[in-house]
Amino acid sequence: MGLSAVTVLGVDRPGVIAEVTGSLADCGVNIQDSTMTLLGGHVAMMLLVAGELSAEQLREKVCVPDVVVSAAAVDARRHFSCPGTGLGYVLTLHGPDKPGIISAVAGVLASVGGNITGMSTRLSGRLYVLIADVDLPASVDVADLMRELAAVGADLGSEITFRPGEPDLL
Repeated sequence: MGLSAVTVLGVDRPGVIAEVTGSLADCGVNIQDSTMTLLGGHVAMMLLVAGELSAEQLREKVCVPDVVVSAAAVDARRHFSCPGTGLGYVLTLHGPDKPGIISAVAGVLASVGGNITGMSTRLSGRLYVLIADVDLPASVDVADLMRELAAVGADLGSEITFRPGEPDLL
């Protein structure tokens, strides 16, 4: 069974997610992982799907009006990074919008081996909001990291908070 990364971008409207996922189901593929969001009035979807069709065949068969679909074959890579502490963290940033916010925050996290496992940003008027799920190696001094993030936030004119994430309840 092949694995493909499928991306979808189109103008948001009611039913577009149902149409895309229905078209994938009609192709006989199983959605293993996905993320879907709105970006400036556009629906953006990234899906990892498994099935018998090649990425090229998926691109040809997934037909949904007014969306652009791309697909590429990928290798399975579960747990590809170094294991973290087992307890993730949540970073939030609120401040004025300006270029370089994500790269500044991501650079600090990367410098200690941190991995951003999920991130969402929104612009609300002139207020920029970033929320990120972060996994850290067990060796990281979290207090030092929090001081470094606070300094970056001050340089950006933004407030950054960093706290332990709540464990998922299953």
